[in-house]
Amino acid sequence: MSPCKRRMTLYSFIAVAVLIGLFAPLPATLWQSYLAIPQGTLTAFPNNINVSASHQISLDRNVQPDSATIDAKRVFLPGNSKPIGQRYSRTLVVPRTKLETTNWINENFNQDPDIDWKVYVVDLESAPLHPPKNKGNEAMVYLSYIIDYYHNLSDVNIFMHAHRYAWHNNDLLGNDAVELVSRLSSERVQREGYVNLRCSWDPGCPAWMRPGTIEEDVNKQEETMLARFWSELFPQEPIPIVLAQPCCAQFAISGDRIRNLPLTTYTSYRDWLLKTNLSDYLSGRVFEYVWHFIFTGRNVVCSKEHICYCDGFGICFGGEKEFDAYNEKTREHSRLEKELAEWVTLNTKWDIGNRDSEQPEAGKREELQSKIQASSAWCTKTKQDATDRGDIPMNRAQEAGRSWKDGDGF
Repeated sequence: MSPCKRRMTLYSFIAVAVLIGLFAPLPATLWQSYLAIPQGTLTAFPNNINVSASHQISLDRNVQPDSATIDAKRVFLPGNSKPIGQRYSRTLVVPRTKLETTNWINENFNQDPDIDWKVYVVDLESAPLHPPKNKGNEAMVYLSYIIDYYHNLSDVNIFMHAHRYAWHNNDLLGNDAVELVSRLSSERVQREGYVNLRCSWDPGCPAWMRPGTIEEDVNKQEETMLARFWSELFPQEPIPIVLAQPCCAQFAISGDRIRNLPLTTYTSYRDWLLKTNLSDYLSGRVFEYVWHFIFTGRNVVCSKEHICYCDGFGICFGGEKEFDAYNEKTREHSRLEKELAEWVTLNTKWDIGNRDSEQPEAGKREELQSKIQASSAWCTKTKQDATDRGDIPMNRAQEAGRSWKDGDGF
C-alpha cells in the first residue's frame, strides 16, 4: 500500500472513532436525528426475532414473551395479588351504540357484589355515560373511562365489546363473554398488570404488525401508516420493528397499572383521537395494536396459549404438549364433520339419480359418525379434566412456571 493510501486509511479510522466518541453516549433517538437516520430504523431486534438473509422477520412461537424488547423509558413493576380471602373489585367497561343491547351484563352479574359496569353509549349524548365524541371505535370509550375514573378505579378493569358472543372470544369458553368474565383470574391481572382477554394467537401473534411497511395489506390497512402516527402518540419512543399481541381490543388491567402513567398521558391520547383525520375504523385499529405497548412498554406481548388459558381462566391441560394434543383433536373432529357433510351431499345426489360424480362409499356414514362420536367424547372429557385441574391453585402455578407454596392462592 502506498504511503498516501496508508494515510487516507488512518485518517478515515480516526474520523470514525471521533464520530463514535461523540454520538455513542447520546440517546439513540438523538444521534439518529443528528445523522439523518430515520427514527426507529436502528431499533434493536427483540431476542426472539430471527432475521434471515432475506431480511424477513420471524418469531419463535415457543419463546416466552418476556424476551421481547422492553421499553426502558417507563418502568412497569409486577403487581401483587391480595391475601387469600380478600376480594377484588371489578368493573366492566363497555362501549355500545343506542341500537345495541348489553342486557347480558345485568342478567348475569347483577347479583355479584364485586362487579360493576360502565356502559358508554357512543351516539347518545343524553346517556348517563357517553364519550366526548363518537370517534375511534372502542378506543374513545376506553380512554374516556380511564380519564373519568382515574382516581377511583377498580382493582380489575375489564375492557370489552358490547356483544356477548363473538368469534374473537375464547373458543374454549364457548366464545361467550359471560364465561370469559366469570373465569378471568383477578390474581393474574394483578400480577401481570395487563392481560389480553384473547388466548389464541390468531390473528395478532407472533409478528402481526410491522410499522413502516410500504405495501398495504387489506387485512391490516393501518400497518402502512403506523410509523407516521407512532411519533405523534409516542414522540420519545423509537419505532419498533414489529408490534404483536392477540386481537381484538379486549383486555383487563389493574388499577395500579393504569395509574402507573399520569392522567395527562391518557388525555393526550384521547386528544389525538379527537383531532386525527383518520377514519373511526383506522384510528381505532391503530390503538388496537398499541394498547399492550401503552400498558407494558413491550412491543410483543404474546403469552403462550396454554398458560393464558390455565393461569388466566383456570383451564389447565397440564402443559403445552397436552394443550396442542387437544387442539389437534378438535381439528380432527372438524375434518370428520366436514367429510360426513360431503358424503351426505354426494349420497343425496345419487338418491335422486345424479351420476355425475363417484358413488358414495357404502358404510362410510356409520364409520364417520362413530369417529365423530368418539372424538367428541374425548374432547369433552379432556376439557372437563382441564377445568378440574385448573380449580387447584398449585396446578395453575406449575403450568404457568411461577413459584407456589402451601397456603398461596391463585
